[in-house]
Amino acid sequence: MMINLDESKNLSETSEDYLKAIYDLAEEAAATTSRLAERLGVAPATVTSMLKRLADQGWVDYRPYRGVTLTPAGREEALRLLRSHRLAETFLVEVLGLPWDQVHAEAHRWEHVISAAVLERLDALLGHPAYDPHGDPIPSSGGDLPEMATRRLLDVEPGSVARVERVDTQASDLLHYLGDLGLKPGVTVRVISVEPYGGPFTIEVGGTRHAIGREVADRVLVHLDTAQNTSVYDE
Repeated sequence: MMINLDESKNLSETSEDYLKAIYDLAEEAAATTSRLAERLGVAPATVTSMLKRLADQGWVDYRPYRGVTLTPAGREEALRLLRSHRLAETFLVEVLGLPWDQVHAEAHRWEHVISAAVLERLDALLGHPAYDPHGDPIPSSGGDLPEMATRRLLDVEPGSVARVERVDTQASDLLHYLGDLGLKPGVTVRVISVEPYGGPFTIEVGGTRHAIGREVADRVLVHLDTAQNTSVYDE
């Protein structure tokens, strides 16, 4: 599937935000009216009205009380937006040197206005990256996404060694915190211990140990290092 970068679709920025939010939510679970309202910070009635409009325009398949899915055209547009956003974030971090916790809002503005020609030049300039600075996969110009075999750091057994692949958050404060801990894609992390009854999750990054909350560990996606997990870690 070739992503259609035709700029004459006349979708509003709000409509584009809905399509991308539906795509994101569908990756996690069902995209429901209530979850969309929470994600976009609007009233459920506002979501219902917009979904009906998008359905009439052929972007979504909406059935009251049964959630919403993207049509092929809607999915294509959502992938175009993701490609624009994640390439913009990559440029802002790797070329302009902005911190990874400060690029989401700027990339959100870029995704709505960047032209097809500039986007493809940007992709070439960056060397056709497969992932953005947060580890999120970047759709290719053909709409393909690289596969990721990951699990939540929260689900990793004590004594295991893993490589951080992705962080599942756009919150600048949490990204800043993860950056301070060194929990970024490509970094090796060792799980030291997991205390019972909701206690702290202790990890080791770069020779330094940190006790983090379980909600933080749940936002870090990792790939187990098979070679280093052949024997149990001995403190």
